[in-house]
Amino acid sequence: MNQKNEPSTPPAANPFFEAWTTPFGAPPFSRIKAEHFMPAYERAFAEHEAEIDAIAGQAAPPTFENTILALENAGRALQRVDDLFGQIVGTDSNDTLLAIERDISPRTAAHWNKVRMNAALFARIDALHQRRDSLGLTAEQQRVLERHHTKYRREGAALEPDKKKRLAAIIERLAALGTGFSQNVLADEQSYTMELHGEADLAGLPDFVREAAAAAAEERGMKGKHIITLQRSSVEPFLQFSSRRDLREKAFRAWVARGDNNDKTDNKANVAETIALRIERASLLGYPSFAHYRLDDAMAKTPETVRGLLEKVWKPARAAALADRDALQGLIAEEGGNFKLAAWDWRYYAEKLRVRRCDFDEAEVKPFFPLDRVIEAAFYGAEKLFGLTFHPVDVPVWHPDVRAFEVRGADGGHVGIFYGDYFARPSKHGGAWMGTLRDQEKLDGNVRPLVLNVMNFNKGEPTLLSFEDARTLFHEMGHALHGLLSNVTYPTVSCTSVLTDWVELPSQLYEHWFEQPEVLRKFARHHKTGEPISEALIAKLMAAKNFDRGCQTLEYISSALVDLELHLLQSAENLDVGAFERQTLSRIGMPEEIAMRHRPPHFTHVFSGGYYASAYYSYMWSEVLDADAFAAFEETGDIFNPDVARSLYQNVLSTGGSRDPAELYVAFRGRMPNADALLKKRGFLDASAAA
Repeated sequence: MNQKNEPSTPPAANPFFEAWTTPFGAPPFSRIKAEHFMPAYERAFAEHEAEIDAIAGQAAPPTFENTILALENAGRALQRVDDLFGQIVGTDSNDTLLAIERDISPRTAAHWNKVRMNAALFARIDALHQRRDSLGLTAEQQRVLERHHTKYRREGAALEPDKKKRLAAIIERLAALGTGFSQNVLADEQSYTMELHGEADLAGLPDFVREAAAAAAEERGMKGKHIITLQRSSVEPFLQFSSRRDLREKAFRAWVARGDNNDKTDNKANVAETIALRIERASLLGYPSFAHYRLDDAMAKTPETVRGLLEKVWKPARAAALADRDALQGLIAEEGGNFKLAAWDWRYYAEKLRVRRCDFDEAEVKPFFPLDRVIEAAFYGAEKLFGLTFHPVDVPVWHPDVRAFEVRGADGGHVGIFYGDYFARPSKHGGAWMGTLRDQEKLDGNVRPLVLNVMNFNKGEPTLLSFEDARTLFHEMGHALHGLLSNVTYPTVSCTSVLTDWVELPSQLYEHWFEQPEVLRKFARHHKTGEPISEALIAKLMAAKNFDRGCQTLEYISSALVDLELHLLQSAENLDVGAFERQTLSRIGMPEEIAMRHRPPHFTHVFSGGYYASAYYSYMWSEVLDADAFAAFEETGDIFNPDVARSLYQNVLSTGGSRDPAELYVAFRGRMPNADALLKKRGFLDASAAA
């Protein structure tokens, strides 16, 4: 942790034990050292425990104010240290921080077990819940009460003491397993590099891939060399362009084997134990499987509904992927190859097929997407839709590469702070995500949010993005807007504190604006000449938008179905995770030439914590919504239509979890959508009808 513009502090001073006087109350990162976290956690646990005891033990009958409002105000010190530690260990970890994470994860779980299983506290919440319609509560207060009741019930508050004790042990063990899983994946990603020796190993790679490989080597103290890492932004372009089939296979096998190398970082036993404990957890709470437990608190509600959606899209996507497979095998034959298409060949020959079918060359397009221009485009969309402007601001940050902006509303008023952490580095977990260092709320004054986006682009001079990279940036900005535009009173329903299969709607919806010719004409400019992207190249982009979508859809749905099927198990005795994966893929007819997007041993969405467990389908559920939601703009003939944007703000982005999401969507669109909007977006509608 690094930073600037802050006075030096005596080593004994712990910044968590004082008010932060930095601009906007931002965390003073340069003053926060690893040794500050454990004392901060210890004090925060104790403070929160005292607050909970006071709420649960009071003699006065329960009211919304003395119970629910008191819970909303409790644990602020714990929230502050936990939010900051979670983001730091994810973006700029080291051995000391990872050791703290291993220690604090089960202790945090134990603390929340004690809170959520407090019988006296739940009795107060339950009494209020039973009288909820006679309490004179606002709609938001009703929702806050309901969410507290649901959370406590689902965490075992109503169980008998012996079952509570066992459930607490399960939750603590799951927390330790999740941390170990995540750290194992990170260790595999950090330890692997494939060095490219000379022009023979660089064959086929365009300049931007070579430059990224050189930058990755220099960052690891190997200046003058080229390496491929297991970051998606490194390995996928290599698989797409390298003409060295042997090296593609080597890189691919290392990539898909993260967490599955039968060594100290192998995650298969971790997955099996996690599944077993989740089965037991669900059973204690009265559910037939963990999937039933998890989905009971989601829009989808049942595993049958989830499977129905995934299978409806699977059939036309598989037909499209098989047709593409045959075309790729034809390209191999044309070149005189006498081998069968393999998973490490797909991206390479798909790129050739894309050039042939769409006259589209990634190397031709990428110079028009320098990172700074794509960021500017994302900010432009936020301004056109919601009146937000982004102004560079000098606040402390956790790494020199991080950028910070003050976000202001149409009236010039302060909305929040936005941090962008865009570049891959060895100390950072892979992938892309949005997080918060502080959520919006109105209980403790008009608290404005501190929102961050994290990505893993290959750093360059300048950094050039692929079309998919740019779409990822817009996706995370959609999440950020959900956090920045939150306008609720209570922390429990603030920002992205919503049901899992609703949370991806704002992010996936915002991706649409990057794909619009109106936006591309304005912001896609050549990084050297400043020349705007040509109409011909925009036409190629639009034509290629759904190219290879069959393969991409199968990569995703296969991961979602394996996730669902694992969590529908009612026994994990002798579970062989690899065999289960193979059997499930065989049953659904997964082409062997296509790999899952996330195999179980490195599926951090599902096994580094429980948020997406049996809920990875959420991206597709939200895509049904986002495809239909963007049509609301298209139907007006104006992709920035102010009336539709205002409704989107009022009914989706500002509301957090303060209302039922189905109610919110109907308020925005007038009805619920069906899967046809998604099939049309992905180019499968005709195939579906034919099927």
